Amino acid sequence: MAKKEKPTVNIVLPVYNEEQELAQSTVALVGFLRKHLTDFVWRVTIADNASTDKTLMVAKRLAAKDSRVTFVHLLQKGRGRAVKYVWMGGDDDYMAYMDIDLSTDLKHLPPLLHALERGFDIAIGSRNVRGARVYGRGLLRNITSKGYITLIKLFFWVHFTDAQCGFKAVTRRVVQELLPDIKDNVWFFDSELLIVGEKRGWRIYEEPVTWVDNPGSTVRVMRTAIGDLKGLWKLWMTRPWKGYHARH
Repeated sequence: MAKKEKPTVNIVLPVYNEEQELAQSTVALVGFLRKHLTDFVWRVTIADNASTDKTLMVAKRLAAKDSRVTFVHLLQKGRGRAVKYVWMGGDDDYMAYMDIDLSTDLKHLPPLLHALERGFDIAIGSRNVRGARVYGRGLLRNITSKGYITLIKLFFWVHFTDAQCGFKAVTRRVVQELLPDIKDNVWFFDSELLIVGEKRGWRIYEEPVTWVDNPGSTVRVMRTAIGDLKGLWKLWMTRPWKGYHARH
């Protein structure tokens, strides 16, 4: 009997002006993958979206040292844009992405991918599901995060519990059939993917994660919150899932 080929996965690190953290986080990720992701053929893609510091230089240096690390450089900013660009340009069985600060414990990556192998379409890390452990999140960030997911549930009647955790994986079929309809290129990308995905019948797995806040994060909470609220309003008005039959 022929030996079954290992599934492939591309893990994207979207970055903007992350010259300080990029090398350390990438080395840590690669070290983890070598040890704990042996049942997959994996690669890491650094997606630099219009950095103005030395991020691209660091990415090139990392890629030169390890053949399983590659990089792309986009001329426009936007985490969603960077993730979509790499995901849609690949042909791997699974695609993932995570925040460069590695706030989510890497031990949760294999369960995400194994969930996809079991038949789920989208797998996400959740800080709000039972069993999750969250450390160091400030009061403002906690209030905005909890309030945001409450709004999503009230207006869209979805079941997932965390739209904003930067730790997600999808199947190639999701990339081919759902991702072209996800319009946001910035921070609302995650929410739009999950809301439209669930509404269209794609199965979502939630992994309770251990998450440690990064005080040096470049995310601007209020600016991001305003963008998310605008995104929710647009989805509520357009309802892009209408007219689609549930996938399952």
